[in-house]
Amino acid sequence: MPFGEYTYSLDDKGRVVVPPPFRDFLRDGLVLTRGLEGCLYVFPLATWSRIERQLEGLPLTDAEARRFVRFFYSGAHKTKLDKGGRVLIPPNLRQFAGLESGVVVAGAPDRIEIWSEARWWEDLKKTMASPPNPDVLRNLSG
Repeated sequence: MPFGEYTYSLDDKGRVVVPPPFRDFLRDGLVLTRGLEGCLYVFPLATWSRIERQLEGLPLTDAEARRFVRFFYSGAHKTKLDKGGRVLIPPNLRQFAGLESGVVVAGAPDRIEIWSEARWWEDLKKTMASPPNPDVLRNLSG
């Protein structure tokens, strides 16, 4: 399970380094896609397979479900890390996430998130200003 946050620069080809502690998590390949809050999500292939099944289970007759599937699935890009431990981020995903130079690669329980450095700090400030709902915190304590 990846955890921690690392700051890197996006190179001229649109690649970003995946931190060494995260690489084993993605050893079999990965799927990059649009994430919530304006970041990118990076899923190992096994996790992505589970997500695909969940997306397939959403009702076709529900407009909100269709919009979410379109948002999440149409941006998906299957790839692998290169020999340098980098991932190439397609132009459409770089544009979506506002990735230009400074990039934060952060761990989460089932994924990695890639943020523009500016958006990362904005989101952390929002979290500090408005802590999570007490129900979310209660779930953490069991």
